[in-house]
This record gives sequence, structure tokens and C-alpha cells, in this order.
Amino acid sequence: MRFVIVTGMSGAGKSSALKMLEDAGYFCVDNLPIPLIPKFAEIGVQEPSMMNKVALGIDIRSGEDLPALIPVLNNLEQNGICYEILFLDCTDSVLVKRFKETRRSHPLTKSGRVEAGIASERRKLEFLKKRATYIIDTSRLLTRELKGEIDKIFVKNEHYQSFFVTVLSFGFKYGIPADADLVFDVRFLPNPYYIEELKPKTGNDKDVADYVLKFEEAGIFLEKLLDMITFLIPNYMNEGKNQLVIAIGCTGGKHRSVTLANALYKRLLGHEYGVKVEHRDIEKDRYYKSV
Repeated sequence: MRFVIVTGMSGAGKSSALKMLEDAGYFCVDNLPIPLIPKFAEIGVQEPSMMNKVALGIDIRSGEDLPALIPVLNNLEQNGICYEILFLDCTDSVLVKRFKETRRSHPLTKSGRVEAGIASERRKLEFLKKRATYIIDTSRLLTRELKGEIDKIFVKNEHYQSFFVTVLSFGFKYGIPADADLVFDVRFLPNPYYIEELKPKTGNDKDVADYVLKFEEAGIFLEKLLDMITFLIPNYMNEGKNQLVIAIGCTGGKHRSVTLANALYKRLLGHEYGVKVEHRDIEKDRYYKSV
């Protein structure tokens, strides 16, 4: 029996993850009382033909019973029942935004500040995060991207590191991304903006990308950047970090930064961590000119 405990921060996507596992053939139970978990696991072991893949949702709704999960997990290990813990995490700022957009109250602060509830929940769930087999940070993940990560771990059974890299292009004139861990400035490269036929296009267009990458400095920059990042990522993993946002900026976030972000993204593919590319400001000049 494959026994998965799905947990994490409220608003981080636990319900979505359970639904995805259910679609993948897992027998899913959400918010089972903690004292019943040993019996539930025992039934699964005794009836493997009925429940060979099980996912159990546990979260802050367990209330005062939550600390009792520690001896329950220890007991499962002592009885030779293997389990995996999937922890869905998210930055505080994104969680606050999600609660406000959905007009939901936090389960720990029904009539108080969402920020206070998030801080309290993070403290209460810290012991589960430390025991987690997999940590997925959903701060920058779309639903389909979360499904891709779930499938990678629990359907395709691929080796998974709880680490996700976002390569983000941006324009300095619109501000540096607040959630960036590493920021790089590529305004030292010639700007396609001043070439009439390239000006309306973006770094996603081949002729713009070819123009930017034809300069020797662009290739040298990519090599040095890749060398540094491949050195940093294993060390970030060792320190328990599970998300890295690499921001690459030019003046408007449309040509040079997009080209270099795409190039870096392609070079990071195929490693043991997840990677995606985003272009924050690629359409902004069109928007601002039209208003």
C-alpha cells in the first residue's frame, strides 16, 4: 500500500492536491480524526486489493488533536507501515492575497486578521513540515503546474527534490519583483527596442532572440550565470530552501530580459528540480500606450 499524508498551509492547495490524487486512482479521505488514523492504516495494509493507494488529508482543522499526530506517526513507523508526507506550502503574502480574493476567513482567526492566523498555523504545522517527504511551494504555481508536480511524484514515480526554480523576466521601469531571490541586470546588452522592425516584437520572437544572443557578451553572461546557479541550487537545497526565483531584468521587460530568461530556462530543464519561466512585463508597454 502506498500511504500518502497530504497536509500544509490553508490556502496552499491541499484540497486541489487531494482531488488530483483521487483522479489518479488514490482512495482519498480528508480530515479523518487523528485517533482513527492507525486503524485506517491497518485496514489498508490488511486489504491491499481494496486500498493499494491511499491519500489522507490532515490540516489545522484537527485543532487540539494535531500534536497527537506525532505519536501516531511514530507508531506507524514502529509497526512497519510506510507513509509519505506531502506538504503544500506558500508564501505569507500570496496566502493573504488568496484569502482576500476568495473572501474566506482563516480557520484560526474567524473574525481576526488573516496574517495572525497564518503565523499561528505555520508554527503549529512546523513539525509536519520537518517530517515531510515532499514539499511543494505553490506560491507561483498554476493549477496545471501543480498537477504536473503531483503526477511526477505519485503517478510517474519519478525522483523528486522539493525544490522549484522560477526564471522571471521583468522591466526595471516597472520595479524589481518583490519575491525575487536573485536579480540580474541585462541592460548592458544592445537593445532591440531601437531597431524599427524588432521594436514591436518580444524576446519570444525568434528574430529578437537571435539578435540578442548573437552578441558574445550574451553567451558569456549565460555561461557564468548557469555556472553560479548550478553551484547555488544544491547548497540552497541543503539549507532546506524549496523555492528560488531568479529575476532577469532589462529596461522594459520585453526584449533582452525575455530572451535571456528563456535561454536560462532551457538550460535548467532536465534536472531533478522543477523549473518554469514567467515574463512579468512583456505586454505592459502595449497596455500603458493604450490607456
